[in-house]
Amino acid sequence: MDLFEKCWKFTEARELQASGFYPYFMPLDDTEGTEVTIGGKRLVMIGSNNYLGLTTHPRVREAAMEATRRFGTSCTGSRFLNGTLAWHLDLEKRLAEYVEKEAALVFSTGYQTNLGTISALVGRGDYVITDKEDHASIVDGCRLSLGTMKRFRHNDMQDLDRVLSQIPAEAGKLVVVDGVFSMGGDIAPLPEIAALCRKYNARLMVDDAHSIGILGGGKGTAIHLGVNDEVDLVMGTFSKSFASLGGFIAGSEPVIHYIQHHARSLIFSASMPPGNVAAVSAALEVMIAEPERIERVNQIGNYMRQEFQRLGFNTGSSQTPIIPIIIGDMQATFFIWKMLFEEGVYTNPVIPPAVPPNLSLLRTSYMATHTDEQMAFVLDKFSKVGRMLNLIP
Repeated sequence: MDLFEKCWKFTEARELQASGFYPYFMPLDDTEGTEVTIGGKRLVMIGSNNYLGLTTHPRVREAAMEATRRFGTSCTGSRFLNGTLAWHLDLEKRLAEYVEKEAALVFSTGYQTNLGTISALVGRGDYVITDKEDHASIVDGCRLSLGTMKRFRHNDMQDLDRVLSQIPAEAGKLVVVDGVFSMGGDIAPLPEIAALCRKYNARLMVDDAHSIGILGGGKGTAIHLGVNDEVDLVMGTFSKSFASLGGFIAGSEPVIHYIQHHARSLIFSASMPPGNVAAVSAALEVMIAEPERIERVNQIGNYMRQEFQRLGFNTGSSQTPIIPIIIGDMQATFFIWKMLFEEGVYTNPVIPPAVPPNLSLLRTSYMATHTDEQMAFVLDKFSKVGRMLNLIP
């Protein structure tokens, strides 16, 4: 068999493109955060992870431009060799202080952070235990490790207890969960997870990609739930609230030191460019100086969730500004996405395997910079389309 035969037989995406219902890789002609332009059409953006609206903040923009003027566009090397700036070290110190850990380590992307951290720590004979709805980067980090991966049902503590009880007591164990789950917008029950980790002598890592900047006064899920001392590792990404690109892992200094010298995705990748480092630093300063942004995005999330539910939409278990509109059928989800797009609303259709079978949904997410007028516009269009398609009364 020719290796490329699978490529020639892959027709699903082209069929969607031909039908006009293909929602992916859409090029944005322009964006200012809460609104975007695609093919000359203006849409309200409710599909972004720019939770605090900082990508267009003057302080963040200027910091990125000034760093580029000073250092150029790239460090042209890995952190391990010539790619570490004093600015990287300063950012790591400030991030560790922010999430109340001893030390932090900055990676070039959030995806690489999970790959490098998990594969560095979990070796042959060890076990890594994940929630079935954990992010793909966690799953791939587990696959890259030499350990054994086990999974438990989403936020099901009885099932986590069952899985941990079957692992040899002498084996090293790392439980990895999302703090806020990226599709459902629900929160991991960290107090209960931490208790089980104590019971079975397991370490706990929390991916806070979607909770830093939102929960715990912006500091993440563990601080929000009062269990930061019981969480061993906190992961964060810079492509959401921090309005940049990159990621970090924070924890005790010896563990971070070990990861720094064993994470292949850190050692063999070019470091974060100066402009991105400066943008994150400035975003962190704004998050501290303007806590009203964090309050605002949560107020908006609560309001939109209540209004969607009032209209009759199924928002699942969302507790955050990530609000799924659960449709169920995959083709219906694409159809509804298209109608909303034509009405001027940008959403993200999510289908299996990103969600369980028969739980296709529209992922909506909100920013601190959304206006009351934009929210009213979105709700009006959802109401119109929902009633046209008999999704709501």
